[in-house]
Amino acid sequence: MNMNGWRWQRQLLPVVLGLSDGVLTALTLATGSLVDPGRHIAMSMALRISASAFATGAFVFFVARYSQLRAELVVAERQLNLTSHGRLASSKLGRAILREAILAASLSSLSSFVGALIPLCVAALVPAHGWAALGAALIMLALLGAGLAKVSFGSPLYWSSTLVAGGVVLSILGAQLRIV
Repeated sequence: MNMNGWRWQRQLLPVVLGLSDGVLTALTLATGSLVDPGRHIAMSMALRISASAFATGAFVFFVARYSQLRAELVVAERQLNLTSHGRLASSKLGRAILREAILAASLSSLSSFVGALIPLCVAALVPAHGWAALGAALIMLALLGAGLAKVSFGSPLYWSSTLVAGGVVLSILGAQLRIV
């Protein structure tokens, strides 16, 4: 595999997690407003929910990715029989994993923002048809599932239906919770 393909694959996880997190966050928080004919999502609310998805996505993904990479350094230290724990983590390699975790968290949080913003913009632009925003979110999840199937050599039907089913479940939860 060439280096460019490797780099692209390393960034696929943060993008996929971000997009799916954003869409699912939007569904959970806003479905109550989307299915109630008397309520609608304003563009300012769409931006606030998307910003929330951005912020939580950045924090959660950074902590997860950085801790995973540091743990891999600890394993490498043990395999190399280094006696001083933390030697690799405080080296150039440690700084490199910090940069990688920051880049991955940035990609994930930006993807989460976009994933939440698209269906919520549909809701804000077509307030009389909240179901259109739900449809847009579920279509996004289906397309994301098909894309995941392609890169993982899986079944597009399985991946798409699984992501859509998750979206439906979180939409039902969101409708029951009526957060926004």
